Amino acid sequence: MAEAAGVSAAAGLIADAHALLVCAGAGMGVDSGLPDFRGPEGFWRAYPAYRDLGLSFAELADPVHFAADPALAWGFYGHRLALYRRTRPHAGFATLRRWGAALPGGLRVFTSNVDGQFHRAGFPDDVIAECHGSIHHLQCSGPCTTQSWSAADVTVEVDPVTMRAIGPLPACPHCGDLARPNILMFGDAHWVGERSGLRLDEVGRWRRGLRTSKLVVIELGAGTAVPTVRRQAELASAASGALIRINPVEPEVRHGRGVALRMSAADALAAVDELLPAPFRA
Repeated sequence: MAEAAGVSAAAGLIADAHALLVCAGAGMGVDSGLPDFRGPEGFWRAYPAYRDLGLSFAELADPVHFAADPALAWGFYGHRLALYRRTRPHAGFATLRRWGAALPGGLRVFTSNVDGQFHRAGFPDDVIAECHGSIHHLQCSGPCTTQSWSAADVTVEVDPVTMRAIGPLPACPHCGDLARPNILMFGDAHWVGERSGLRLDEVGRWRRGLRTSKLVVIELGAGTAVPTVRRQAELASAASGALIRINPVEPEVRHGRGVALRMSAADALAAVDELLPAPFRA
């Protein structure tokens, strides 16, 4: 009963909005079938080989491996690159696009996800800010340059038993050294953040241009362990609008005007969509 009231309240906020800011964490991709890495057990269920090695997600997502053990590093990221390429975004992505198209101020996306799901779902590049970068772009591991480039032509073969890369590894086209994903990793002093920075600046300019317009922030699948997305959502909603927090585990809204939905992203978006008026459902 409480969830139904929350869905109705969320629909009311969106129907009355001028613009939407979507703030998405890892939970947004889980409904598309992507692995849930919460805690070592979740990660090891997805990757049993790393359980045998005793390596956690945080230990593998460390840029030191590109220098110390490139086959291990690219085994991890090469497998993820292939996984994200074959994953189809769930219906909630299209629902958000439709809502944004119905509003005068449109929609922007702030996400910590590196999987490229918003791009694959048809969102234009200039509305998406990927604060941790993207696995679909590469950079020099040095780095020798502040440039990043597309990984569209890159395929890394990975041994499914050892989870180590096999054969030639991606190289920097500028200096020939090892390339790596353009992702902000743990303890990363060499991330080239220019591409992400430009997108973040664009979203910031859009927000400032809204001025007193009614901005509604929809936060999806963002936890507290790495609170980057939650902080962005709370900051944006406190300044100019309302927060709809969708999270099956940690949905509580403690500050300001907001709605908490203890639901998965796909289920919540579908439920809210059913209550919206015709312009949002065209």
